[in-house]
Amino acid sequence: MSPDHPDTALTHRQIVTILTGLMLGMFLAALDQTIVATAIRTISDDLHGLDRQAWVTTAYLITSTIVTPLYGKLSDIYGRKPFFLTAISVFIIGSVMCTFANSMTQLAAFRAVQGIGAGGLFSLALAIIGDIVPPMERAKYQGYFLAVFGTSSVLGPVIGGFFAGMTSFLGIAGWRWVFLVNVPIGIVALLVVVRTLHLRHTRLDHRIDWWGAAALSVGLVPLLLVAEQGREWGWTSTDAILCYVIGVAGVLAFQFIEWRMGEEALLPIRLFANKTIGIGSIASTVLGMALFGGIACLPLYLQIVKGASPTEAGLQLLPLTLGIMAGSVISGQTISRTGRYRPFLRAGGPMIAIALFTLHWTKFDTPLWQLMIVMVLFGMGMGFMMQPLMLAIQAAADRRDMGVATASATFTRQIGGTLGTAVFLSILFSALPTRIAERMTEARGTADFQAALADPANAEFVAQLKSGASSNAVMKDSSFLTSLDPRLAKPFLQGFADSMDRVFLFASAVMVLGAIVAWAIPQIDLRRPAPDEVPFLAE
Repeated sequence: MSPDHPDTALTHRQIVTILTGLMLGMFLAALDQTIVATAIRTISDDLHGLDRQAWVTTAYLITSTIVTPLYGKLSDIYGRKPFFLTAISVFIIGSVMCTFANSMTQLAAFRAVQGIGAGGLFSLALAIIGDIVPPMERAKYQGYFLAVFGTSSVLGPVIGGFFAGMTSFLGIAGWRWVFLVNVPIGIVALLVVVRTLHLRHTRLDHRIDWWGAAALSVGLVPLLLVAEQGREWGWTSTDAILCYVIGVAGVLAFQFIEWRMGEEALLPIRLFANKTIGIGSIASTVLGMALFGGIACLPLYLQIVKGASPTEAGLQLLPLTLGIMAGSVISGQTISRTGRYRPFLRAGGPMIAIALFTLHWTKFDTPLWQLMIVMVLFGMGMGFMMQPLMLAIQAAADRRDMGVATASATFTRQIGGTLGTAVFLSILFSALPTRIAERMTEARGTADFQAALADPANAEFVAQLKSGASSNAVMKDSSFLTSLDPRLAKPFLQGFADSMDRVFLFASAVMVLGAIVAWAIPQIDLRRPAPDEVPFLAE
């Protein structure tokens, strides 16, 4: 029996009432992601660290990844509600801290605090749905969460662009409100969850696998550190090799600890012996790499190369969101009627791989409408995979493992996202100086570029160009490109667009592997209740 369950069967109205609180918590995390993604270029330029922006994302993903299985395990033992409230509270505190960041390093550290809260928002909300709704109905109710992501995807770019575009608001720098706006939303979420989420909990006495959590941290952090810093250190440097050794040792220690802990493990090994959960977790990892890493370049491309404002860039990404929503609606409605999720898993992987491969042809002058068509295809593939993957893993798990199984699916996706963001942005910025230099060499032979060099209005930049400072400057702060003579800015913009092709090519190859893995996920009849299923009713 699930540790969290109602005393009697829940009606549709009661389930929706509980969903209200859960959706507010998820809205908090989902809105933050879209706001920050839209404003990150402005933030990076203001804090002089465009090439360090990966740390702002990966720090958030590292902590949220590590604590996700902890939330799942602790909530299985002590109950979902107190930890959901804790997650919201920590997220609010982290948001306030981000408001006071004065460097990219500080911002990354404060985002790590935010991540500790975010790790519980998604996984616990999905686990609670797994507790109170039978498998055949989950696709329908998870559609409510889809509305949350859709709303946040529309509001996030608008709000993020509004604040990022302001010099100051109420005496505070505009971009700092990107984080401060989470505070009132979080307070409302706390109040609603306290009032609406009432489930009876059966206490389960277990040990907490703190050593496993520590070993996981030791394994992940050095490997992500070298993924981010390897291009500067050198991939075979002493620092890089030290990170490889510590990271591998941490991963091996984590596996050994999980084996020794048995049923008390943070991520019980027996869970992954289940074919659906084991294969689904691998597919979820690859999907996370594609989702977080593969599209990390798009907001930068739209703002730097296409010259879009933060708000415009966010709105230009709406085809991607609409694709995800359409794919999720189609898959969710079909699965709720037929109980079959495997056709969508098998279709989604190839769609994402094709979209990523197509994106590697994106150039400086690629029409925006062509890019948007590919975004829709990419989003549809995501929509076909994200929800069915979670449904498959939840259906394969016993109800007593619902929290840790849901957390494992979120955990593996975030592992992939963290690796994808660090690796893909590292590939981007590693290629950038070379590609800009190549384009600059080509431009020097054109009459337009020579005329721009001779223009007295560009004398200051020409001096920087001769000293080589301009190529390094774009890695730290790209804002100078907006006021630069278009004839001189063109090689920089072309170089940036050229640098993305390797990222998308590598991402498409990774997703081909993901499609092969997803093809092997077994089909479970969602209409057949699990042996320990608690009987629920829905209108």
